[in-house]
Amino acid sequence: MKSKFSKIIAALLIIITCVSITGCGKKEEEDKKSTSGSKTDTKETKKLKIVNGDSTSRPYAIMINNIVTARPLQSGLQDAYIMYEIIVEGGITRYLALFMDQSTTRIGSIRSARHYFLDYALENDAIYVHHGQSPQAASDFSALKIDRIVVDDSKTGWRDKSLKVASEHTLFTSIEKLNNGLGKLRAKRNNNLLLNYSVDEIDMSKMENAKVANNVSITYSRGTVTSYKYDKENKYYLRSVNGKEHTDYVTKEQYHFKNIITYQVKNTPLNDGSGKGRQNLENIGSGKGYYISDGYSIPIKWVKESREAQTKYYYMNGEELKVNDGNTFIQIQPLNENLTIE
Repeated sequence: MKSKFSKIIAALLIIITCVSITGCGKKEEEDKKSTSGSKTDTKETKKLKIVNGDSTSRPYAIMINNIVTARPLQSGLQDAYIMYEIIVEGGITRYLALFMDQSTTRIGSIRSARHYFLDYALENDAIYVHHGQSPQAASDFSALKIDRIVVDDSKTGWRDKSLKVASEHTLFTSIEKLNNGLGKLRAKRNNNLLLNYSVDEIDMSKMENAKVANNVSITYSRGTVTSYKYDKENKYYLRSVNGKEHTDYVTKEQYHFKNIITYQVKNTPLNDGSGKGRQNLENIGSGKGYYISDGYSIPIKWVKESREAQTKYYYMNGEELKVNDGNTFIQIQPLNENLTIE
């Protein structure tokens, strides 16, 4: 009897041991699966750095003074995710600087509106920022239903009286002041971002028809030549104007850009009787240009179907252009002026 009881106890111990071992094995297997799953779950999706791709904020499109006296005073432009340079009267140019979800504390100096700059605020669904306007721009504000902020020297901006230049070159603003001046203006963007950004670096050297682009020179007039020099170490283009480094007034750093898009359109003097030589821009239509990044250029096509429509950029095969993640300068050059890429 005692022997039989001992056998029963021994059998029970064997069963308990087997169950325990099997359970442990299952637990280890489950732990492995859980660990493996956690690695997959925590894998981060790449996101754009130049802008928040998920943001629906409307950008500010700010008119920037670029006359020779004001250029050394330019501030905050490195924070712009897109810049435009376009001809105005007298062979000079002005900039349109786009800021979105930034906190830049000094931007300027601010200048007056020209009617064709409104087209580029519209294509970005941006709030247009300026001080003063041409008669043509004043007419278009209501016709095109432009949301805008007029910068003054109190609520939406200030004059830097320490600058030893004429008063019209001293008006600045900040993102905080512009936010305070929004009032009832719509704050959410209704369209997609203008450019089709790639989160992964594009190998420009392998693109079709790619050519070396270490130095770029873009002539607007005899008195205005924009140029870029590729910085291979930092993988961006250092900007100069008329042979002088284009620098920020506050930081003293030379402005630099990841991407350059350049194309030509026809400009003609307006017959408005003012004698001021104001221009008109024939920018609705299509044409060819270049996309430049990472030391190479490729030929592209552009299409703009209306003043409100976004300018679309395409490879020569008709596919939509992808650009590298970074700030972009769009150089809209007068027709038949000199362009050198080498």
